[in-house]
Amino acid sequence: MTDDVLWLRDEAPRPPRRNTPLTLERIITAAIAELDAAGAERLTMRKLAERLEVTSTALYWHVATKEDLLDLALDHVVGEVPVPPPGSEPRSGLRALLVGWRAAMLAHPWSPALLGRPLLGPNVLARTEFIQAMLVRSGLAGLELAAATRTLAGFVLGAAMADATWRRLDDPAAIAKVRAHILASAERYPTLSTSGFVEAGWSDDELFVFGLDRVLDRLLAGT
Repeated sequence: MTDDVLWLRDEAPRPPRRNTPLTLERIITAAIAELDAAGAERLTMRKLAERLEVTSTALYWHVATKEDLLDLALDHVVGEVPVPPPGSEPRSGLRALLVGWRAAMLAHPWSPALLGRPLLGPNVLARTEFIQAMLVRSGLAGLELAAATRTLAGFVLGAAMADATWRRLDDPAAIAKVRAHILASAERYPTLSTSGFVEAGWSDDELFVFGLDRVLDRLLAGT
């Protein structure tokens, strides 16, 4: 139901409350700080109210549910991604935006886990608009345009999710266990045990940029 999606809800904006410094922007900023510190699983409206030194009731005047707050926080993170100038060369503009999008999400490790939520906030849509505008300028339209947009979005969001997950294992002991797990079954996983999957000679940043360049080469070939 559309009522479950913050961005599709047909609601009149509430008037600001008098005699209070609390604003929606302050709430979102504090929520992101709380999320950066503790993660989405531990975020509660009570803890957020304590951080802001207000009552939970004061929060609910601005935000109806924790889910709405997560949607707002996720869209705010995407808003940290610089949008290149409209006159940018399409390939370099797309590359800059998508590299920045992944970097913003990894700077807030809780955000990739929320990617199953509807991505319809104004900051997400503004950046998706830029992606499509660059693809249209490259000569794509119709099915090609739709497929290219989905491919690029899926690539950057999927990479952010995978890299955030692996970065949580960024501990020598944990990496050693992963390595031992794969190598112990080398007969079952002969390619994984020898291809660099276990002990790569490159960073996840290098892997992402290399892959993104290849995807852009293919999507924009002949345009």
